[in-house]
Amino acid sequence: MPRTNALLLRDGNTLYKVNPATQQRTVFMENAPQGYYTLSPTEDYLIIRNRDEGTKEDPEVFEILEPEDRQPGWRDRSTLSKVDVQTGVTTPLTFGSHAAYLTDISNDGTKLLLNVRRSRLTKRPTDVTDVLIMDANTLQVDTLMKGAEFLGAMSFSPDGKELLVQASAEAFNGIGNHVKPGQIPSMYQYILYRYDIATGKVTPLTDKITQSIESYDWSRHDGQIYFSANHRDLVYLYSLDPKTGKITDLGSQEDVVSSYSLAADAPVMAYVGQGAQHSNRLHLLNLNPKKRTHTLLEDSNVELLKDVELGDFAEWNYVNQRGDTIYGRYYLPPHFDATKKYPMIVNYYGGCTPTERVFESRYPHNAYASQGYVVYVVQPSGAAGFGQEFAARHVNSWGLMTADDIIEGTKKFCEEHSFVDASKIGCIGASYGGFMTQYLQTVTDIFAAAISHAGISDITSYWGEGYWGYSYSEVASAGKYPWNARDMYTQQSPLFNADKIHTPLLFLHGTADTNVPIGESIQMFTALKLLGRETAFVAVKDQNHHILDYQKRLKWQETIFAWFSKYLKNDASWWEALYPEKDL
Repeated sequence: MPRTNALLLRDGNTLYKVNPATQQRTVFMENAPQGYYTLSPTEDYLIIRNRDEGTKEDPEVFEILEPEDRQPGWRDRSTLSKVDVQTGVTTPLTFGSHAAYLTDISNDGTKLLLNVRRSRLTKRPTDVTDVLIMDANTLQVDTLMKGAEFLGAMSFSPDGKELLVQASAEAFNGIGNHVKPGQIPSMYQYILYRYDIATGKVTPLTDKITQSIESYDWSRHDGQIYFSANHRDLVYLYSLDPKTGKITDLGSQEDVVSSYSLAADAPVMAYVGQGAQHSNRLHLLNLNPKKRTHTLLEDSNVELLKDVELGDFAEWNYVNQRGDTIYGRYYLPPHFDATKKYPMIVNYYGGCTPTERVFESRYPHNAYASQGYVVYVVQPSGAAGFGQEFAARHVNSWGLMTADDIIEGTKKFCEEHSFVDASKIGCIGASYGGFMTQYLQTVTDIFAAAISHAGISDITSYWGEGYWGYSYSEVASAGKYPWNARDMYTQQSPLFNADKIHTPLLFLHGTADTNVPIGESIQMFTALKLLGRETAFVAVKDQNHHILDYQKRLKWQETIFAWFSKYLKNDASWWEALYPEKDL
């Protein structure tokens, strides 16, 4: 709870205060309305969020109003109500055709920060934001911003006079934009801004650093801004002094901080994170600058990894032909012998974010290494967390510089590490990384096996068919469409270069993928079959972009292991056990 040292728990229609030490419950509110609730900082009212169902269509023959109207629930609208804790009186706050969302409540409980997002398909960005402040007592509404572009999360300052806004470099007319001429900033490289409510003045706070902001808090205890941010493939904790602009690295004890919680009225933060070779650990951080200490509270690895043996891990970076430092890391098998030759697996980012240095991952690098592979993880051009210019290379490139970095890095790694068998290198990626897997095989022959999970094969069909195809294309294809950039949409699409592929290529795809539809794998698999190339296609029934069903996940993971074993170890037995030859 915001001020009371207790947890707030819903049980049916009753809200209870729970003492964290004794677990004792006391009733906080009876007959609480259904819906998602936010307790005000003053603890005297709730904001309840519900959904109103939108207009219905004939389920058999129906009209689609906008591209996003294909998504279940898109026509539903979020509505907000205020509920007095003492009396139970409920007051509707919002209604109408546009969904309104509560972003924050001021510390004194008097002001609500609301966002209304509106679609605008004919111009990038295709949705814009109205930012409103509602008086929690009179319900009077003031509009701060109308049709604002490229905004993300936002919250009140401790005194309620300013907003802290997370947004891309194109927000606020590009006041925080520092990319090179001709470049378009990546919408996934996030910056913090201050917004003065009285004057509308905007001040960028983190535009000069390379880090990309993940989450943030403006402490009411000491007035400092605390945030986590991508620093290359790491996520660290930082503080920012709003008076001087000074940013301080808080010395996180983890490679990747996944979450943190800031005490409201004490100089204390708890955070959870993991590293390349250990899972989650819980720490307590004393934020007093003179006594800044990290205390390990709980280590899940004591039990999780007590019978697990891991190989060594190290960073490895190189300078590419453009003079850029391309960062990376590698994992070695347990009982590694430098006099032997090992097959290698190369992994790279999907989307626009780096392949973070975590132990638990959908593509578990330590698990690959445990099977006798060297694993090289490369952070090529286009990833956020390396600065605005580096991240902007993702926009309108579709593999051009990214592929160069992966290929050059793989070759140089082999040259510098004699224990790698350069004739037995595999590669794997998902989503945009799946696209990269396919694209790489059209421009190089250095890989002996490749795996594309939920990969994009035709930029044009993905752009039009995926739930978020056209909106993701605002990031990856900013201002470029099939009708004004024919060359990019065809020449950079692996499907239009399928005849150049000679690497054994496995396609993995969930049949219910709404992000990258399964047709992206179907059409590329079909092309390679018609070309007589070595390929396979494994579909996972009823799974979306991520394979989450546990039993299906096990076989999906085994399929990856078996494909690499077949082509990188010359051992097809695992593959044949999973997918025995059929007499068609």
